[in-house]
Amino acid sequence: MTTLGTPLSAHATKVMLLGSGELGKEVLIALQRLGVETIAVDRYENAPGQQVAHHARTITMSDPEQLRALIEQERPHLVVPEIEAIATPMLESLEAAGTVRVIPTARAARLTMDREGIRRLAAETLGLATSPYRFCDSLDELQAAIDGGIGYPCVVKPVMSSSGKGQSKIDGPADVQAAWDYAMAGGRVSKGRVIVEGFIDFDYEITLLTVRAKGPDGQTETHFCEPIGHKQVAGDYVESWQPQRMSPLALQRARDIAQSVTSDLGGQGLFGVELFVKGDSVWFSEVSPRPHDTGLVTLATQNQSEFELHARAILGLPVDTGLRTPGASAVIYGGLEGSGLVFDGVDEALRVPRTDIRLFGKPESFVKRRMGVVVAHDQDVEVALANAKLAASKVTPRLP
Repeated sequence: MTTLGTPLSAHATKVMLLGSGELGKEVLIALQRLGVETIAVDRYENAPGQQVAHHARTITMSDPEQLRALIEQERPHLVVPEIEAIATPMLESLEAAGTVRVIPTARAARLTMDREGIRRLAAETLGLATSPYRFCDSLDELQAAIDGGIGYPCVVKPVMSSSGKGQSKIDGPADVQAAWDYAMAGGRVSKGRVIVEGFIDFDYEITLLTVRAKGPDGQTETHFCEPIGHKQVAGDYVESWQPQRMSPLALQRARDIAQSVTSDLGGQGLFGVELFVKGDSVWFSEVSPRPHDTGLVTLATQNQSEFELHARAILGLPVDTGLRTPGASAVIYGGLEGSGLVFDGVDEALRVPRTDIRLFGKPESFVKRRMGVVVAHDQDVEVALANAKLAASKVTPRLP
């Protein structure tokens, strides 16, 4: 039996999120609907999640001593990593000491915080199909890896980054230097290390949201959402839709891969498993032990959004991954550099049938920073996607 307390009382159930962007904000709202006391942590003031949490804290989360001091001061029941740039060895130490429970586990947070840990687990330990890859610590090593078998075209990514930052496709020798420089500039933590992957000629890519939650007998069960298709530009998601049509065999293979990797990572919560699909063949790409940006579409499509699923699973509550209606999402970019933007056209956007909008409340805008998203639903996925894109195009961020 799960018992939940009352916020701001001596018996409150306290959850700390490490990272409080737009995805963390939705998780915090889902937790608060269940009466949880929330602590939103980020590296900058007034992050989206900090605007809705009971408590807001600002620290450098990659600094182990700052992280330890905050957790020991706040004493949350659960610590929920929502970004990659976290001092995960300190989380492992605190979890081992019984100070806090980390979601899904401290080991999972460590393995998935950079592409090397999770790729080696998937390909070398679990034997899952992946693209060919090499890890490189210098421009010379990158060139040698490409010449030694990876070949062109290929994709270069920092071992630690998010939302496509530092990621680029290399079509030939002339692109190698620029790709290396971009990767060095785009990593969340400057480690001077990249992964170079051979290019897979896939038909489409999906996110398979996979939930590990307690069943009626207290044992952990694995649940799957309907597959989410998505379009990426330079590694950054710009639109998504659910469900993505797949052959029964490809879907079963995707679920088998997702179950294999998430079972090894363990714990409870929602995982975003990214996969490449060509016909009936499926390749593992990446996994995040938290809600996924492409999963924003679930705000319009599922009985419980990915954020509600994550909140319920980590608290030991039942989950429902059922699809309510097909739907889609489309990103609203800042389009400019500046602070305190205003958004014109929200009324026109919401006149597009069966659409809804989320403006994230980020205090600072960049040209390619996600500042909001439109979600839409329709029995026809193509109609939902067209409506989402149309509505997003009507929102114009500008400086006041």
